[in-house]
Amino acid sequence: MDIYGFFILLEDSGLSRWVRESPSLLAFPTIIALHAIGMELLVAANAAMDLRILGFASGIPISSLERLVPVMRFGFWLNATSGLLLLLAYPTKALTNPVFYTKIFLIACAMVDALLVRKEVLQRFNVEDTFVSNRGKVLAIASLFMWAGAVVAGRLLAYTYLFIDASFEKF
Repeated sequence: MDIYGFFILLEDSGLSRWVRESPSLLAFPTIIALHAIGMELLVAANAAMDLRILGFASGIPISSLERLVPVMRFGFWLNATSGLLLLLAYPTKALTNPVFYTKIFLIACAMVDALLVRKEVLQRFNVEDTFVSNRGKVLAIASLFMWAGAVVAGRLLAYTYLFIDASFEKF
């Protein structure tokens, strides 16, 4: 069985058909809603942190941004779970589309960036914090662009379908 046969096997599974075809509101509508909520929690918390690091809302101590980390973790895992279910609904469409890999790459880069922001900025401050290094600001700007790119790529997945073969040549 080649990789496309595996994608078709996944697409023909009971869970995949249920997510994609069930008239139940607990199927696709709930999963896509949970994905949107998870994205909102993850991206909004990251954006709030990044914007504060860049100087917005200067009355908020940078060290207090550490409280957003559990929100970001919850949003990430909600997105990962719902995203896997959405992927299972249309594996051939997603896994043969370069836009999907762009989205996953940007998310991975943004998550590494979030760890670096936490190490570079959040864990270096006490309650009376005000100064952010240039490296911290660059990481915050990069984070904003990566999350924006991931969100745009995710939206484009609904409207793009470029089937590519294993050598990444278009059919």
